[in-house]
Amino acid sequence: MMQDQTELKENSTMKRITWAAVILSAGVLAAATMFSESARSDDKSAALYKQKCASCHGADGKGETPAGKAMKVGSFASPETAKMSDDDLAGIIANGKGKMPKYGASLKPEEIKAMVSYIRTLAK
Repeated sequence: MMQDQTELKENSTMKRITWAAVILSAGVLAAATMFSESARSDDKSAALYKQKCASCHGADGKGETPAGKAMKVGSFASPETAKMSDDDLAGIIANGKGKMPKYGASLKPEEIKAMVSYIRTLAK
């Protein structure tokens, strides 16, 4: 009788440990997936920025390229740009500004949103 109770307690403990391991593993897998998707999105935004924006705004976003100086583009780190909302920046990307071309027809809304996030990282 005593041995049966000990076995039941051991089985119950093992079940709890197993479930805890399953839940912990699922959480780790979910976090790794989100990190991986975020990294891919960042890589894609960086490549898109390099392709479409860096020739004027510069790799660092300061606008200190020959084309950037000629068109008087501002730095993403400037107080004026920092004050702008994400929607304002997305609107500029989509609709252009001054001599900057419009990208609303060639970029998806989620790409524009990701580009705004990437630009914010350059402001640091």
